[in-house]
Amino acid sequence: MAFINTIPEEDASGDVRRMYEENRKPEGYIPNYVLAFSHRPEVMSAWGNLLGVIKSKMDTRRYELVTLATARALRHSYCMLAHGSVLCPQFYTPEQLARIATDYRAAGLDAADVTLMAFAEKIVRDATAVTQADIDELKQHGFSDAEIFDFTTAITVRCFFSKTLDALGVQPDEAYLELGAALYPVLAIGRPIAGQGS
Repeated sequence: MAFINTIPEEDASGDVRRMYEENRKPEGYIPNYVLAFSHRPEVMSAWGNLLGVIKSKMDTRRYELVTLATARALRHSYCMLAHGSVLCPQFYTPEQLARIATDYRAAGLDAADVTLMAFAEKIVRDATAVTQADIDELKQHGFSDAEIFDFTTAITVRCFFSKTLDALGVQPDEAYLELGAALYPVLAIGRPIAGQGS
């Protein structure tokens, strides 16, 4: 589940127990990513607060698309699965999501969404490669300076979260297998889902 020992639920107290209870899924389990923060619940709290502020001004579908593109470039299974689960069925069918996750440029998205996802990939691969032309292209699709700032921070904070989990060996929860054999392998592009091998 992780390369470090995490605090078991039965031993949790104080802020750790509170973090576990606040993040417990309706099915009763505590996600593996939450367990990974058990030694520093204050970091989890700070992350949640920062992410909440960043997301508060963003269109949900576009936030999820940019996050998916970021996770794809990072090869981070957990966020691909988590945010893919929001995009499908809320915005896309499983077939559409599979196409977006595999090749968003050929998935039938509009030009603004494609440009935004390409922007996310570019930041992940080399933020110093971003130029004024990239920003101008986003503006040509109608995005304001404030929206571009929001997209940029959504991308960069995702890098922190995804790299933290992958560096600690945290695997996505087994519950993601419920996405079905046609979809979860398309999204689990990095570390495997817990219980699915190394």
